[in-house]
Amino acid sequence: MSGPSRQPAQTSSSPQDTLYEARKKLYVRTVSGVFANWRWVMVWLTQLVFYGLPWLSWNDRQAVLFHLAERKFYLFGWVFWPQDVFFLAVLLIISAYALFFFTAIAGRLWCGYACPQTVYTEIFMWIEQKIEGDHIRRQKLDQAEMSAPKALRRGGKFLVWGLFSLWTGFTFVAYFSPLEELLRSIPVFGFGPWELFWILFYAAFTYLFAGVMREQVCTYMCPYARFQAVMFDPDTLVITYDEERGEPRGARRKGIDPKAVGKGDCIDCGICVQVCPTGIDIRNGLQYECIGCAACIDACDQVMDRMNYPRGLIRYSTENAVKKHWGRKEIAAHVFRPRTLIYGVILALLCVAFVWGLAVRDPLRVDIIRDRASLGREIEGGLIENVYRFQVMNMTEAPRTFHLEVSGLPGARIGSGERVEVAPAATGALTVQVLVPYDAGQPGANPVAFRITAEDDPGLSLEERTTFLIPR
Repeated sequence: MSGPSRQPAQTSSSPQDTLYEARKKLYVRTVSGVFANWRWVMVWLTQLVFYGLPWLSWNDRQAVLFHLAERKFYLFGWVFWPQDVFFLAVLLIISAYALFFFTAIAGRLWCGYACPQTVYTEIFMWIEQKIEGDHIRRQKLDQAEMSAPKALRRGGKFLVWGLFSLWTGFTFVAYFSPLEELLRSIPVFGFGPWELFWILFYAAFTYLFAGVMREQVCTYMCPYARFQAVMFDPDTLVITYDEERGEPRGARRKGIDPKAVGKGDCIDCGICVQVCPTGIDIRNGLQYECIGCAACIDACDQVMDRMNYPRGLIRYSTENAVKKHWGRKEIAAHVFRPRTLIYGVILALLCVAFVWGLAVRDPLRVDIIRDRASLGREIEGGLIENVYRFQVMNMTEAPRTFHLEVSGLPGARIGSGERVEVAPAATGALTVQVLVPYDAGQPGANPVAFRITAEDDPGLSLEERTTFLIPR
């Protein structure tokens, strides 16, 4: 069997003159198997969500829309305002603890199966394979002189990559600008300047990262590769080469007992390197470039099947399990250890608190600002007047009419501004005049309370406290 398919990079500089290793282009071999199937399941799942959500409708609007111009985030039945940034903070904390939890259990699951870099590289490689052929044909095509068939294949690949990248950029912008407006802009190319910028920007980086740079993004740019070591411990499940079983490696005919020829189970075919999207040799031990995609496991298992050897020469295991020859029960018992249990409990509590916060989230909010041009003045009839400015946020998806009442001082009443109509998921402004008899309170600040209630739903009510100023 042939070794890893790579083409030496052309460089005129000696290794001493460079700050990093010159790139050697990888011709990644296609592999099938259990983990390859799981990667494609995640590709389909993540991309159906990403490309499909902008097309869903909810209450005659886009179901998921982070409308920056309106400063509102629509997420199915919820409408989030800038005041809801707390939920975003909690969601980021949940994401961080989920990363800690799953990494402590089974290493770089995110990188291997759900990271956009992995997902889009998988898609771009599939397109490349369909147009240019398998890894051997792609290598030969690179080495061949330019010709019409080569130009046609290369041009077709670049064209499909470009169209896919533009559609990806368009979909990304559709999360922040209404999809219907974007679709109407396509025939006349009437995109706004920022819309056009972000479509092209996101498309260009999708093309660059997934089509051109690929493993270099994981090797040089991704910070997770650098700090993953502090999240692993000897009981973390990682992709492991069983050196005790595999060494010494070497070629032999099918059906030969490796012990009879003084060798281990590894036949040194190099297929585990050929299928690796970052081009590493897992037999050299765990390396920070390994993204945990498990392609080498699928490849090695197929080789072991052909050689009539047991599977698992390369497998998910832990450092302690390899050293102490643990079975699955011992591995499972150590995977769920105090560290992962603490992460899991914290993660569960955060998720419960997040869901509870959404469930009890008040659909009505009111901001009260005193009119500073008229803090408190005496008018005819021995009354004191204070003026307030109300911002009423209707966070429901139905138009509401709200009624306002005031309490806290004897004889307090609203002179004007008792009702306000607010559109669905909108804000209504209201100027309220409050009148109080002069002798109803002490000179200075006196506590009062405003209650605002939806006329069609008395249960939708909110009380806000402020002060009423009586001149001395």
